[in-house]
Amino acid sequence: MGRRLSLVLIPVDLSSSPCPWTEDGRHPTLGGFGSCCSLRAPEMLISCCPQPDQDEELPMGYEDPAGEGQQGWEGAPAAAEEEPCTLVLSTPSSILRDRELEELGAQLPPRLTQQPWHLLYSTGRDGFSLRTLYRSGARPDSPALLLVRDTEAQAFGAFSASAIRSSSGFYGTGETFLFSFCPELKVFRWTGRNDFFVKGDVNLLMVGGGSGRFGLWLDGDLHHGGSQPCETFDNETLSHQEEFCIQDLEMWGLA
Repeated sequence: MGRRLSLVLIPVDLSSSPCPWTEDGRHPTLGGFGSCCSLRAPEMLISCCPQPDQDEELPMGYEDPAGEGQQGWEGAPAAAEEEPCTLVLSTPSSILRDRELEELGAQLPPRLTQQPWHLLYSTGRDGFSLRTLYRSGARPDSPALLLVRDTEAQAFGAFSASAIRSSSGFYGTGETFLFSFCPELKVFRWTGRNDFFVKGDVNLLMVGGGSGRFGLWLDGDLHHGGSQPCETFDNETLSHQEEFCIQDLEMWGLA
């Protein structure tokens, strides 16, 4: 004869009754050990809860408040923030101050963090000549930082991901950008509308262009230059006027 199981219904006061299982896992009325779920009936409750010493697995991704080193719902810990680039110059600049260099350094590609920049060309040391600037000795794969100060003391310039050189056409990458301090730093990055990044010959150096307008241009004698809004960077005029006279110019690179 088969074994019969009996279900015992226990009247429970729903408003105040605690769990009927004792600390040792026994039920005071039913006796023995066990566990079940809770089922409410109009006036009766079959109520059992897991034994207090029974281990339960936590849901995947759940954060145990008392645990140490446990992952929460977000999974892996958040990645550390990328350290901004610090612009380290081998010699002081005659155009930008330390605060301005710090602000500009934060705009450079992260791969250039803490790399020393060397003064490859300056009008104060090497004279005013675009030809001399091209012969500055920069590595072909070296990025270039061009700093300009006009006769109205306005500072501005350009960053090129590749060395500034004489060329028959435009070259460069989307990392190229224009900037100005007026007096706060403004950065004008690639819009994606064209790839007129940098082009230079013995008579003219141009950065950014489109529809006959250049974001920045410098003449062969490095005495005059100009800046206009252009499609490449959607920039503002970098100087106070669209045409300016150059007082100082520096080109920095990773020599």
